[in-house]
Amino acid sequence: MKKRESKYWVITILLLFFIILPVIVVFGRAIIEDGRLNFANAAGVIADRDNLQTIWNSFLLGCLVVLTSTVIATPLAFLLSKTKFARYKWLDILFMIPFMTPPYISSMGWLLFIQKRGLFQQLFPWTGELSECMLSLFGLTLVMSFHVFPFMTTILKNAILNLGNSLEESALICGGKFFYRMRKLTLPLLKGNYAIAMLLVFVKTISEYGTPATFGKKIGFYVFTTDIHRYATTSPIDFGKAASLSSVLVCICMGMWMIQNYVTEKSAYQLVGGKGNRELKGTDKPYVNILGSFYIAILILCAIGIPYFSVVSTSFIKLRGYGLTPGNFTTEHYAELFNSGTKAVRALETSFMLAVTAATLVSVAGTLIVVTVHKNKKWKKKIESLSLFPEMIPNIVLVIGMMLFWNKIYKIIPVYNTMTFMVLVYTVMFLPYSIQYVSSSIMQVSDNLLMAGKVCGARDRYIFTRITLPLVMKGVFTGWMMTFIISLRELVASSLISPPNVLTVSTYIVREFEQGSVSTGMAMAVICVIFTTTALILLNQLQRKDPTV
Repeated sequence: MKKRESKYWVITILLLFFIILPVIVVFGRAIIEDGRLNFANAAGVIADRDNLQTIWNSFLLGCLVVLTSTVIATPLAFLLSKTKFARYKWLDILFMIPFMTPPYISSMGWLLFIQKRGLFQQLFPWTGELSECMLSLFGLTLVMSFHVFPFMTTILKNAILNLGNSLEESALICGGKFFYRMRKLTLPLLKGNYAIAMLLVFVKTISEYGTPATFGKKIGFYVFTTDIHRYATTSPIDFGKAASLSSVLVCICMGMWMIQNYVTEKSAYQLVGGKGNRELKGTDKPYVNILGSFYIAILILCAIGIPYFSVVSTSFIKLRGYGLTPGNFTTEHYAELFNSGTKAVRALETSFMLAVTAATLVSVAGTLIVVTVHKNKKWKKKIESLSLFPEMIPNIVLVIGMMLFWNKIYKIIPVYNTMTFMVLVYTVMFLPYSIQYVSSSIMQVSDNLLMAGKVCGARDRYIFTRITLPLVMKGVFTGWMMTFIISLRELVASSLISPPNVLTVSTYIVREFEQGSVSTGMAMAVICVIFTTTALILLNQLQRKDPTV
């Protein structure tokens, strides 16, 4: 028995070493000073006036984004589930584009559009300084909401579809008017799903770095992630303050995850039974179709049209001072990206190397973990919980923890501040993607197939390579693709742990944007978006053709 369980202990110890210990080091760095516990120091950092303002800003931004996303997502979820727009499946893909787009690129597009002498003022000079009103907390909230609303829309839409027609028709037969049915039937049944979406949007908002680092920095609005990043990278570097704020952020996120689990258990309704649900018939009332078309068009314009127009048009502008004038467009910025030996080429090569290597390591590690533990119920929950832990905490906290941890053991394992360390960080951060996709695939594999292989005398290695692996390969491929896409555009890890003079696609874009070479940076942003969006659309189409992917 001990020999059989040794492999589970090995996996557990490795996960504790690579994932849990770095997070523990963050808390330790916050409360330990000169080898002694010093809670007063951490409390002093948190109680600092500037840091209290940062904490308040984060909470305020999170709440505002939740409210704004609700206002945007709720009507859209209704339109995509209970009207004729439900038949247009291409809208589902279209409204995933804002979520596919790296947040820092979208925020840069908005800044280029609304800033002084920006694209809006060039197109509509008679509006004066009207567009600059967006350079505020209102604008920051709106830009972040445009990124996360597809997430809430998907949750609410799927919940509405599961309601079916029977309950609503029963209320209608009993004389319930539209608003009465919404108040007494639909909204109470959606309460649990909305609570989950709200909590996840809040956590994602306070954990986000890209938009606050670009748009928020422009308006002087600082949050957890930007201050943690500043303390860890700007002289004088203060990892103690970074660790203290990281500890608070982790506690908030973990608390939200616990609340989400509680809500999921207490607010769940069994709406899909043995009788099945009839497909919802979309309403064809003219005023609903007209207002719905107008609403969807405005949303597409704001969430997709404006940022993409700004990024693409700026990438072709020769001289920014002349703006959108005839003859002021060129493709030189794209040609510059691919000139041999340039920083842009090296950034592309570095990002592709990191993405391919991390995706491959994540896929191998995730597959081996899932295949090893999926039969053992005792160990499965423990090991999968450990391996999914990076998904529950903000990336910036995990990266800070790994920086502190691997710096401490540098004399034993000298990988800190190297490309190997970057690969390691990417692998740990994105391991949950492989675990989730492979777990989903292996659940569909019957144990009878594996038992048949054993009955025929096959050894475990043969069963894995000839039976299990081919059957879960689509899940492995999906996890590989998702890891590759996200690694290619990753910003927070690259900006914190890149070795000297090493740029990735994301840090190259941010550097060019901040240093004034905006057109070159936007050209790289277009290349990045083309790669990631195309890959995600292809993956989405593959999943539609084969739901097991």
